[in-house]
Amino acid sequence: VAGVVARFEGHVAKFLGDGVLAFFGWPRAYEDQAERAVRSGLAAVEAVASLKTEDGQALEARVGIATGRVVIGDIVGEAATEADAVAGETPNLAARLQGVAAPGQVVIGATTRLLIGKTFDLKDLGAHELKGFAEPVAAWHVVGVSGAVSRFEAAHTGVLTQLVGREHELGLLRRAWEQSRAGIGQVVLVSGEPGIGKSRLADALDTGLKAEGCTRITLGCSPYHTNSALYPVIVHLERVLDWQDEDNAEVKLAKLEGALHNFSLALDEAIPLFASLLSLPLAEDRYQPLNITPQQQKQQTLDAIVAWLLEEAERQPVLQVWEDLHWADPSTLELLALEIEQAPTAPILNVLTFRPEFAPPWPQRSHMTPLTLNRLERPEVEALITQQADGKALPSEVVEHIVNKTDGVPLYVEELTKAILEADFLRKRDRSYELTGPLSGVTIPATLQDSLMARLDRLPTIREVAQLGAVLGREFTYEMLRAIASLEETTLQEGLGRLVDSELLYQRGRPPRAKYIFKHALVQDAAYQSLLKRTRQHYHEQVAELLQSRFPEIVESQPELVGHHYTEGGLAEPAIDYWLKAGRRAMQRSANVEAEGHLRKGLTVLDGMPQTAERRRREIALQNTLGVCLMPTRGFGDADVDEAFSRAAVVSEEQGDSRGQFVALRGKGQYQMISGDLRTAREQACRILVLADELDDPGIRLEAHHLGWSTFSFTGDYEAARKHSETGIALYERERDHPLTYIYSGHDPGMCCRSFGSLSLWQLGYTDQALALCYDGEALAKDLAHPFTVTIALWATGLMNVLRRDAGATHETGEEMIAYCSEKGFPPFIPMGKIFRGGALAELGEAAGGIAELREGIAGVRARGTEYTVPAFFAWLSDLCVRCGQLDEGLAALQEGLAMSEANADQFSLPEFHRIEGAVHLARSADAKAEAEACFQRAIEIARGNTARTLELRAATRLARLWGESNRRAEAHELLAPLYGWFTEGFDTPDLQDAKALLDELS
Repeated sequence: VAGVVARFEGHVAKFLGDGVLAFFGWPRAYEDQAERAVRSGLAAVEAVASLKTEDGQALEARVGIATGRVVIGDIVGEAATEADAVAGETPNLAARLQGVAAPGQVVIGATTRLLIGKTFDLKDLGAHELKGFAEPVAAWHVVGVSGAVSRFEAAHTGVLTQLVGREHELGLLRRAWEQSRAGIGQVVLVSGEPGIGKSRLADALDTGLKAEGCTRITLGCSPYHTNSALYPVIVHLERVLDWQDEDNAEVKLAKLEGALHNFSLALDEAIPLFASLLSLPLAEDRYQPLNITPQQQKQQTLDAIVAWLLEEAERQPVLQVWEDLHWADPSTLELLALEIEQAPTAPILNVLTFRPEFAPPWPQRSHMTPLTLNRLERPEVEALITQQADGKALPSEVVEHIVNKTDGVPLYVEELTKAILEADFLRKRDRSYELTGPLSGVTIPATLQDSLMARLDRLPTIREVAQLGAVLGREFTYEMLRAIASLEETTLQEGLGRLVDSELLYQRGRPPRAKYIFKHALVQDAAYQSLLKRTRQHYHEQVAELLQSRFPEIVESQPELVGHHYTEGGLAEPAIDYWLKAGRRAMQRSANVEAEGHLRKGLTVLDGMPQTAERRRREIALQNTLGVCLMPTRGFGDADVDEAFSRAAVVSEEQGDSRGQFVALRGKGQYQMISGDLRTAREQACRILVLADELDDPGIRLEAHHLGWSTFSFTGDYEAARKHSETGIALYERERDHPLTYIYSGHDPGMCCRSFGSLSLWQLGYTDQALALCYDGEALAKDLAHPFTVTIALWATGLMNVLRRDAGATHETGEEMIAYCSEKGFPPFIPMGKIFRGGALAELGEAAGGIAELREGIAGVRARGTEYTVPAFFAWLSDLCVRCGQLDEGLAALQEGLAMSEANADQFSLPEFHRIEGAVHLARSADAKAEAEACFQRAIEIARGNTARTLELRAATRLARLWGESNRRAEAHELLAPLYGWFTEGFDTPDLQDAKALLDELS
């Protein structure tokens, strides 16, 4: 229920938590008081307010929280529905206290008074005789938030010394360790709800292994870094390297070199990789800069991390614990997948802990063991309670309460028992505790959050320190806490010490270099949620500004962290700027999944901003960047790509932002092209060419031609497409223009103008030049080593091989594309590789399996919203079916592809459909020569109209053969000879070889 009190003026609001909370007309003036009361007193709260609205209307409201059950409220005098009618002491007390409250007052009863302590300034209203209550009821008027805080020393009675109820699970881990130590590394996946003991189980194993001299490595994921690539690894490496804040770059480099010196990794390669990962600048006179693409760098970094770890394990067995994988970023999961695959080759045990909602993305292997932790049974809960009480017996009523409230969750048992032991209603005896009064007369926290807050509230200084730390995150440094805390340093250190003594925090090192970790995420959550909204926002704002002023290296390497703090601080504009920066940074590292997460968070923040010019400017940038970000992982034809660019186009037009509009229209045109709307895409290409002339920027001009060559290549405008690609080749400068990849299309324009230019050249009859230019494009892509650029280049090479009828090369490209896209995480493009591989297999004699895979690939491509080039593959499928004697299947594919071509204005394979249709007529009946001849003539006519000389030659060869077989040899020779004579290259291709052989027969 915490956090639900917001703005209810004149409204009804209900929220589900431990109960149902309904506020009717709660005034904004008491928002903070109400919120704090609700946060502090979930177990039992009752309050009455009699107020007046601004227009003088009388308003009386009552609010109550029945223990663990119901929260109700209504406006006095208004009829409540049956659903709102709640019986019991709490609503009755709230109703009776209504008479005690004066207009404008919030009145609370004794239960709430106990729970909130001195959080508020209260005025004692004395005891009142209330109808329905045998004894006078005390009441207090909530005056406001207290300026003074009380300090109470928490009594600490014991620590968890041994694991309870996990003998079987611990035994399983020890057996896995024995196998790992023998050299066959194991992986144990420990799943369980929060507080169930996942981390405690790993600690117990580690305790038992210390005598064996094993190395333990712990990597913890963070809810604040779910989209920060390799965050757990970076934190771990900084610990291993013992980097101190006062260390300069030279000292840090020396420590990195020292750590790697005794390993087999080549320093000239490994140091730049790790330095880049850790945002450590390198002097170029010592190490050459990485001349590789972001994706290549990422892959090599992952390989280096795993190699370092496995080599360490070869020297001494390693226990590696990965905590909270439900918060892991995609790159960390990618690294873990690589390590899991290689784990059996080294003496290493990986223990992976996560909550049930996390689905492990790796296939199950023989060296992987799933382990689900269940809740403790009652005898185990009682044993844990006794252990927490140092062996002293607790009253049966208290034990029963703990058993009933904790549901067998060990952390709940531990924390609730500690809270009760610290309370003042128990008296310690030699061997037991006894109640000082009836249990029904004391307040016992009902939930874990209540338990944790009750412990913190006894010492307000501790509470404040815990709250500040919770704002910083699950893990925080003393230096950062000190920078935002208003406490004196001695008070701050004292508070931290008590939190450590109470086992709410773990500490590593000593102030001012100390680092602290909340014992459990739920501890952090409890402290964080106890902050008032305005206070919480203020702290987040302080942290964001602190990061900018004193930790520039964090700002550079983790802009998403700054974005998070600005977001939670309620400062939308800087938050959006940092989410955008984080998204672009992730894209440049080929971490597109993480980039999408950052950009969508920016858009979420944007939703709360008023409609201003600054808001529109930021939305344009976010939407355009998101559109590009989605292309590799979703596919060019995904609806979300269109949605992003469409929204950016609308807003940029409203804003009068020509550059933003160009990016949006360029992206939208590409979506239209890929989804099959070539008519509109062609119009868009012409439109942005005009816009590019107005903007007069070489990069924008290049990208305008980019849409031109890729669109016109399939609308039959091959000469225009050729000119666009030649202009692109002339304009392209690698160093200047490769960054356009991350702004416009997700792939390099220099590769694209070559790869698409080759398709136009092939249609125009320059087949050797086409192949050479296609290979130039692929070579550039692989030299750039940008994964998505390589993917597009492989697609173009595959299509070129299909056009040239080179089955062997097509099969090779298909295999390469499938493997590459699988490795790099581009699932939308795997079906394209299946098209090439399947069709090539059919060409090479494996008709059934090859045609089936070709069909599967076409279906997979279309499922991603792509129709671009699909007619060409339907033509190939139809041709293969006809040649294999599957006439009905071939005709069906032909009809579907032809309909798609005509609907989409796709001219690329239109002559082929008519040529193949003629072949179908002849295959069905030798007497269908007239029908076949008409089809061949139509194919020649279309090809000639588009200056598609290679397809014209292919269709003319087929017609000349028909005429030759019909004793029209002279006509056949007259048709084919001039066309063949036009060609000056490509004489080793099947098309020209077939034409030459037929001319020889006709001579």
